[in-house]
Amino acid sequence: MTKLIWMSDPHFTQKGDVLGHDPRIRLQAAIDHINDHHSDAQMCLITGDMVNRGTQADYQAVATRLDGLAIPYFAMVGNHDDRGLFRQVLPLPGSVMADFIQYRVTTPDGLIVCMDTHKAGSDAGEVCQARSEWLRDTLEDAGNTPVFLFMHHPPMQLGLPMQDTENMDNGQAFMDLISDFECVKYLFIGHVHRPITGTVGRIPFSTMRSVLYQAPAPQPDWNWDTFKPSTEAPNIGIIQFAGTSVILKYDQFCDYQLGVTAY
Repeated sequence: MTKLIWMSDPHFTQKGDVLGHDPRIRLQAAIDHINDHHSDAQMCLITGDMVNRGTQADYQAVATRLDGLAIPYFAMVGNHDDRGLFRQVLPLPGSVMADFIQYRVTTPDGLIVCMDTHKAGSDAGEVCQARSEWLRDTLEDAGNTPVFLFMHHPPMQLGLPMQDTENMDNGQAFMDLISDFECVKYLFIGHVHRPITGTVGRIPFSTMRSVLYQAPAPQPDWNWDTFKPSTEAPNIGIIQFAGTSVILKYDQFCDYQLGVTAY
């Protein structure tokens, strides 16, 4: 059985807070928790928004912080990221595409495919023709090997009125593509800062809380002008898979008050 750690949306900055939350304290707490309790995992996967502003100094600072993990890590791009700076600073496997931060990682129990859903100049996402063709070729090559997809933007509506406006623009085409392949077993998605599970067609999916701050539930109604982070503690995910069996545990690594400077 393969064991993975899943983090999402650290929104790291080398100084200052993000919406009243200290990203350095929160990320360090997650790293310490992983090292203390999950150092037997094969790797840690981080589904995007590595930094909050996309500056080189912030990328260098988050890379230095993540080097403290006792296990290897692989990161993905989100809408807050910059591909060029990301590629300069953060580690990537040899399978990465030349123009996109999209790659695959082989494990004894299946193939991990990390998608690049970044759309320049937009908080929404996309998977363009080049990325789609790479994905189709990868899935064809996988054959009967189980494939687990990790990405930032959701390709489906989640019943979150505000976040659903910033999903993957061509999400239906993406779902149509992967639905043709029985090898695709699960989707792991960031971006929304809330824990949601479900199925689209035959394919199950889960989203993850942010390492830093959580979006409020959709009720009572809110919009981006009235947005305030919820008073929910952050989580990481503990994933175990073998063949078609997938277990995801949401693991709280600190209480809500840690690193909260204003609300």
